[in-house]
Amino acid sequence: MDVLSAGTASDAEVPLDGELITRADRIFCMEARHRKAIRARFPTDAGGKSIINLGIPDRYRFMELALVELLQKKLDPYLRR
Repeated sequence: MDVLSAGTASDAEVPLDGELITRADRIFCMEARHRKAIRARFPTDAGGKSIINLGIPDRYRFMELALVELLQKKLDPYLRR
């Protein structure tokens, strides 16, 4: 499984772009506002893609243990398929 992470913010370490969206089999986001931003900025690339909102508040620091644990819990049902 190939996994990439990118951000919707303009100052993201790895900014999301149309190529990443096109290559993605599945797109996960932490909050509804991220899903809206992706659909608004990349309407063609994201048009037919399922963007799954994990419902995780975007308030954690990078690789914070609580975030990692929450991501594992929320992503597990999708990654078992």
